Amino acid sequence: MSAIYKSEAGAHEIRRRYQEDLRNWPVPAEQLRVPTREGETFVMVSGPRDAPPLVLLHGSGANTTTWQDDIASWSRHFRTYALDLIGEPGLSAPSRPPLSSDSHARWLDDVLDGLGITSTSLVGMSLGGWVALDYATRHPERVTRLALLCPGGIGKQKTGWLFKALLLRPFGRWGARRSVRTVAGLHTPEARHVLDQVMLTFSHFNPRTERLPVFPDSALRRLTMPVLLTAGVRDVMFDSTESARRIRHCLPHATVNLLPHAGHAILGQTDSVLTFLRS
Repeated sequence: MSAIYKSEAGAHEIRRRYQEDLRNWPVPAEQLRVPTREGETFVMVSGPRDAPPLVLLHGSGANTTTWQDDIASWSRHFRTYALDLIGEPGLSAPSRPPLSSDSHARWLDDVLDGLGITSTSLVGMSLGGWVALDYATRHPERVTRLALLCPGGIGKQKTGWLFKALLLRPFGRWGARRSVRTVAGLHTPEARHVLDQVMLTFSHFNPRTERLPVFPDSALRRLTMPVLLTAGVRDVMFDSTESARRIRHCLPHATVNLLPHAGHAILGQTDSVLTFLRS
C-alpha cells in the first residue's frame, strides 16, 4: 500500500470513484500515461490537436476532476493537458520529492518533453499554483502565460485553521464536514458536490505536511510572461492580501483579482481565466 493512503481499501475506493468521474468527463478526451523520473504521470488530453497547449495543475488532495467545470470551455480554444500531480490522489506515481529541491520542475520538464510541448500556458491551483510558479521562475522561456488560483508560495502560509480543525475532531463526521467546509471555504449550496468529494478523499488520504517554500522577490521578478493571480480574501490557508501585494510589487504587469467573499477554494473562474489566456 502506498503511504499516501491510510489503507488499501481506502485507496481502492478513491480510485474507483475517480475512474467513475473520468468516464463522465464532459468532452472527448484521451488518457495518457507519461513516463518521468518520478514514475508515471497520468494526463487527460482534450481539445483540438492544432490548438495552443494549456497545462492544468490541480491542488493538494485533488486530481484532474478539479477542472471538470472548466474543461468544456477551455478545450474549445486550447489543447488542454490536465495532469495528476505526483503524490496526490490521482493516477500518477505516489512519489513526493522535497518541495525545497528542483525535483518538481524536473518532473514537469519530463512531462512536457514526453508530450512534445516546447512552451505552454499554465493554470495552477493551490499546490498546483506553487508547482506552476516554481516551474515558471526556473524556465520562463517555456511558459507563455501563467494563471494562478489561490497559489501557495507567495503570501504567508497560515496555521490557525489547523487548531480549529482539531477542536472539531471529537464531533465525528459532522465535525469533519464542518472543518473541511471552513478550511476550503465551501459554504454555498453550489459547492456541495465539491465538499462531498473532499470529504471522501480526506477520509482515506494522507495529505502532505511539508510547508510550501515561499518564493523570494528575485524569483518572482523572473516571471516575464503575462500573469494572472486570483485569490479569496477569506482564504484561511494563505495570506491572499500579502500575495496580491507582493505580485503587484514584483510584477506591475500582472492582473490581480482578489475575491472578497471567497475562501481557499476558488470556483466559477472559467470565463475570467479564459479571457486572460486568450487576451
